[in-house]
Order: sequence, then structure tokens, then C-alpha cells
Amino acid sequence: MTKRLYYNDTFLHEFEGTVTDVITGDKPAVKLDESAFYPTSGGQVFDTGVLRGESGEARVEQVEETENGEVLHYINPADVTNIRPGMKVRGTIDTLRRLDHMQQHSGQHVLSAAFERLYKMQTVSFHMGAETCTIDLATNGVRDEQLKKAEDLANRVVFQNRPVGIRFVALEEARQLGLRKLPDVGKDELRLIDIADFDLCACGGTHVQSTAQIGMILVRKSEKVKQGYRVEFVCGERALRTARRDFETLTQAAALYSAALGEVPANIKKSLEEIKAAQKQQHKLLEELAEFWAEKLVGSAENSGRFKLVKQVFADRDLAFVKLLAQRIGKRSGAVALLGTTQGQAALVFARSSDVDVDVSALMKDAMSASGGRCGGSKDLAQGGVPDPSKVAELLDMVAGKLK
Repeated sequence: MTKRLYYNDTFLHEFEGTVTDVITGDKPAVKLDESAFYPTSGGQVFDTGVLRGESGEARVEQVEETENGEVLHYINPADVTNIRPGMKVRGTIDTLRRLDHMQQHSGQHVLSAAFERLYKMQTVSFHMGAETCTIDLATNGVRDEQLKKAEDLANRVVFQNRPVGIRFVALEEARQLGLRKLPDVGKDELRLIDIADFDLCACGGTHVQSTAQIGMILVRKSEKVKQGYRVEFVCGERALRTARRDFETLTQAAALYSAALGEVPANIKKSLEEIKAAQKQQHKLLEELAEFWAEKLVGSAENSGRFKLVKQVFADRDLAFVKLLAQRIGKRSGAVALLGTTQGQAALVFARSSDVDVDVSALMKDAMSASGGRCGGSKDLAQGGVPDPSKVAELLDMVAGKLK
């Protein structure tokens, strides 16, 4: 079993160890007798870095834990010849990545404790992503006001610079200490992370030495998930970068509106209302235009004795308009519409009046069989995509021929 050096010193970024095994293959991995590299566990992602030996170096790209407690350091395949069993190596951890992970994980402990203290909302899971982190709370709902108050309490704890200690206790002793959450593990000894006078939790992750090193905690949003509510947050330098990016985005939006930052939401709301009104007016105009075209085309269509056949290809109208036009033609008595468009995605739309004994769905299937496209619809209205726009007119002529 690999000795975990980070258990006692999370700021240990360099260490020496002995290679106990090298696993070769497509994904080579190195085992050490002791290591400061953190393997993915408990919602926290792995460390990266370098192992240096007398034959060269091996870049550590991923770290995982086996079921029997071994730590596997997955290395770049090109470096596998530089490492061999029995070799002494010096490991160096990516310090910025480690600090980021400590800030996120320690911030999660503080934020989870804040939700539990204020609202008795228990954290049931934690996930650390590349950009943001999330906790899932066992609750039926989280109000914006609760998010703000939990964030405020968490940041007060950060600014108070409370010590963050590490201690190991027996399982039975841990049961008497009032842990925020007692893990469901079969270990006789637990590693506890103690945020002075605020939170005590069993955890094997890497953490800061004082809450001030977390930097700050920024809650981003919440959403309903299967097991409760998911709260997204960032800490430390991530929070600074996120706040700066949000401010720059808001500043750019304000400049587009020639407005103050606080006026942006109202301006966006006004713009959306104007867009909806314009879309409604545009749709009304399209309906009027479709009605005009339907009357014109049906009026000039050839009468076969059974129905009037409207056959038309549009190069300057999209599928939405052509479908609307087909529906308008279908509402007239004694008409069949064979329409096509070559604007955007080429397509066919067929429609018939309810008093005409023609199945336009069957006609569309014939057209798609000839063109290699896909279709759908009913005997009254059907549409299909045409892979080759140059074939639209030819397909309409073919279908029209079947109706004569």
C-alpha cells in the first residue's frame, strides 16, 4: 500500500520515493512506496507533475487509487523507459494545480457547513470540475436569499482566517465528536479536517492550513437535480477570474446598450419584449403573404377535373413559409399542393384539401425513395428533406406525373 504523504502535509510539493512497480502497455503507470500525489477521490481530481530518476523524467498525467490502496501514477507513454522498479525518484507536484484544488475543496467544506448551520441542508455529493465546482444539497428547494446568506457566512469564516487542522482519530471516537457527516467506510481510523469552531468533517483530500488561504467563495447558481438541489460555486483564484470575466461581460453588454451596469437587466428585458413583438408581427405578415400566395396559386392552377394541382419551387423562401403556404392551400376546396424550396436545407412539402382523395404521405415516400431523403407527415400534410437541391423540381414533376 502506498504511503500518502499529503495526509499530513498538503503543502508538500516535492518528495522522494522508490519505484515498486511499473505497469507497461497503452496506459503505463508507476507505483511508489510513498507519494505526495493526490489520486482522484471524494469529488477532488488528481494532481499532475513529474517523477525524476537517474535515467530521466516521467510526466505524471493522471493519478488513481486501486481497491487495495495502491496509488497509480499514470505517465506519458513516451517516458516509460525512464522509470524502472527499484529506482529512487524525486516527485514534483504542479503547485498551482494543487493550490487550486485545496482552495476549491476547503471552500466546499466551509460552504457545506454554512448551508447545514443555517438551513440544515446536508451535502450529499461534491464534484470538482475544471472550471467550476458543485455540491448537491438534500433539499426540496433553495431560494436566492438562502444562497446569498450561505455565501455571506462562508466568506465571513474565510476572512476570519480560522486555522484548518488535520487529525486522526479512531472510528469510535469520531462518533462522539459531532462530525458534520460520518462517512460510510470500514476504516478503524479516520482523517478529520477541522475548521476551528465551524466544521469538523472526515476527509482524505488536500486542504489549506487556514481559511484565509481559500481566498473567497463565490456562489454562481443552483438547479434542481434528482437528489435535491445542485449549487455551483468557485473559490480562490477561480473566483477572482470568474468575477473578472463576469464584470467584463456585463461591461460590454452595458456599452452595447449605452447604459449603466445596473440598467443592463432592464434593457435586456425590454429588448426581449421588442423581439417577441417583432416576431409576432412577422408571423402575422407571413400568414397574410401565405394567404395571398395560396389564393393566387390555386386560382391559376390547372384543373384536372378531380382537383386543382399547385406545383411550385421557391428559391427565396424557407421551409417554414413553404409549409405555411401548403397548409393554406390545403384549407381550400379541391386542391393539391406540391411545393419545394431550395433555400437553406432543400425540402418538399405536400398538402391536400380534405375533400380530395389523395394520400400525400404516400406521394412523399415515393419522392424520398427517389432522392434518398427522409420524410414524415400524414395523408393531409407531409414534408421531406432533399439531399440534392438541384433535384427538387425534377422530383415535383415526377410526383405530378403520378397524379395524372
